[in-house]
Amino acid sequence: MEPVAAEAAYLGGAGTGRLTATRPTPAARGRRVRVVHAVGGLLALTWQALGMAQPALPDFAELEAAGARFGMIHVSAQDVFDLADPKEDKLLFRWANALHVQTRPGVIERALLFKKGDPVSQRLIEETERLLRANRYLYDVRIQPVAVHDGVVDVEVITRDTWSLDVGASVGRQGGASSSGVQMRDYNLLGTGISASLGRSKTVDRSGTEFQIADPRAFGSRVSLAFSHAANSDGRRSAASVVRPFYALDARWAAGASGVRDDRIDAVYDAGRVTGQYRHRSRQAEVFGGWSDGLVDGWARRTSLGLSLQDDAYAPEPGLAAPPRLPREQQLRGPFVRFEWIEDHYQRELNRNLIGRPEFFALGLASTVQLGRALRGLGSSEDAWQYSASVSRGLEPLPGHTWVAAAKASGEVVGGQGRHQRFALQAQYYLPQSPRWLAYAGVSVDAVRRGDPVDALLLGGDNGLRGYPLRYQSGTRRALLALEERFYTDLYVWQLFRVGGAAFVDIGRAWGGEGAKAAAPGWLSDVGVGLRIVSARAAFSNVLHLDIALPLAAGGDVKKLQFLVKTKASF
Repeated sequence: MEPVAAEAAYLGGAGTGRLTATRPTPAARGRRVRVVHAVGGLLALTWQALGMAQPALPDFAELEAAGARFGMIHVSAQDVFDLADPKEDKLLFRWANALHVQTRPGVIERALLFKKGDPVSQRLIEETERLLRANRYLYDVRIQPVAVHDGVVDVEVITRDTWSLDVGASVGRQGGASSSGVQMRDYNLLGTGISASLGRSKTVDRSGTEFQIADPRAFGSRVSLAFSHAANSDGRRSAASVVRPFYALDARWAAGASGVRDDRIDAVYDAGRVTGQYRHRSRQAEVFGGWSDGLVDGWARRTSLGLSLQDDAYAPEPGLAAPPRLPREQQLRGPFVRFEWIEDHYQRELNRNLIGRPEFFALGLASTVQLGRALRGLGSSEDAWQYSASVSRGLEPLPGHTWVAAAKASGEVVGGQGRHQRFALQAQYYLPQSPRWLAYAGVSVDAVRRGDPVDALLLGGDNGLRGYPLRYQSGTRRALLALEERFYTDLYVWQLFRVGGAAFVDIGRAWGGEGAKAAAPGWLSDVGVGLRIVSARAAFSNVLHLDIALPLAAGGDVKKLQFLVKTKASF
């Protein structure tokens, strides 16, 4: 559709009049929107003619305290670039807007957690913004009152798109190994919120072609559909899911089913070199249903029941050297119960893991406990208890300081003995020194008990120890400390790229078990510097890391400098 002419709208918050371009809506809703905008415009012109300052509208906290209700809710889904801004009114950006298909207002409307007639809730406004910003195809989200009358507040939801089509090639290098790929992916297919991709990639493990498609709100509902299929050089992988999740803190029920079938070659490493390979075929599936009383006194408590399946088979691969011992084959099928507790406490910050974009840290307690029973009567190879648990908590010890810690545990119990048990602890601390400088510390500790070769913990340039080859150490214990001094510049190159940098120190070790060889023993460390670049206006805007790392006290099998090029979800 062609955009309609800009309308004068009196928008609250700053208490000023501004022009906004809105997209066409269905006729009935369009008439109501024009009435609100016309009234707002008349009020703005009246105050201006009288030479008086326009009164600011109450904020959502004040409206909630006054017992107001939501009235008309208008969605203004805007294009990638704001051509009303002289910095963005460029020929290239006009072309980009012309080629880009804007998000349909209905996609945003279905994601809102409030509707006409509901009591105004600042908590729901904040949670809605948080959930909307989690969509890669949205660059910015604003929710603001338009007009207040007779205890009713009319609201405008303004979103700005990112460029959602990713067509091109990629290269990366980490731990001395290179990766490459070509793909075509759209995170917002025809403005529907559907993500679809087709691409080919090559990594140190395998090369292959993969197709993916996902619709987070299928048929206008809260149901999420996803399917993917990969044809790789060493096998195939397919996955599908149909899930109606607990989409919000106050959601009352959830249900779904998912399944994965994978056929691949796994490897055992020592000092970054492959020492054995084997065929691994696996199947996983789950069906569940859950219920909740919603958000009560700041807590969401959820219970789910379901059935799970996990089959793993291992075999030597012709032409490849097998490890001394293959993992144990198993089939585990049975019921499970899952409990979740989530505290509603989130903190909005800037310049932490991203550059110039709002981030939301979950500071409340969040925990999940799942207990299952594999039964021979359902096709399991043996009777076994299966368990998993996780807990996380954040704190703000000083204003602006953020500390987040998490712990996880999982495993099986067969005949009174634990097996495939894994434990992990993680903590991150963000210490802002100024709006542009921040000190970061991250520590993680992992352990595996009574595991198979497939459970080995790896450490190297591809998972935290940036100055060393990938998978340089392996074992049943692993510890890693990362210290960084981060710098966030105010550069906004061509209104497209945000730039930052970091100096870092990594200290780590993996040890214990059959994977602990003498080729690379002891604690390892490195120092380095790097550049961080974010394509802020693109849906695929992960943080590009360009690092140079120097290993300290490295052996002769390690290069004196490691160059890393990779994309990550965070700084």
